[in-house]
Amino acid sequence: MLIGEYSHTIDAKGRINFPAKLRESLGGNFIITRGLDHCLYAYSLEEWENLTESIKSLPRSKRRNMERFFFAGAIEAQPDKQGRIIVSQNLREYASLEKNVVVVGASDRVEIWDQQAWQQSFEECTPEAIEEIMDELGF
Repeated sequence: MLIGEYSHTIDAKGRINFPAKLRESLGGNFIITRGLDHCLYAYSLEEWENLTESIKSLPRSKRRNMERFFFAGAIEAQPDKQGRIIVSQNLREYASLEKNVVVVGASDRVEIWDQQAWQQSFEECTPEAIEEIMDELGF
């Protein structure tokens, strides 16, 4: 399970020092792609295969847009010896990653956020909204 919140910076070459605990859980290589809410998603190769199979099971009319969204800009990341990954220019632009980023474990994936966007998204997640969902789940 991928958990935790880590603040980092992205350098001029598009490199992020990716948290060691998350690197270990994702494996040696992993996939980074567009995510919802204008953040990036990082998947282990196993989870990426699960996502691919789920998308393939959709009717073609729904599958096309999902394939374009997730696969067109996807990259395979391989951390260097310092634990840094390079995020492509198009993915950095999609997620508005310029300097300060937050890397978040989100159960089956990692999310990479611009720090301000993360703070705004987190503030929108009110205790009342969480309570309502917990009630639905029976907690």
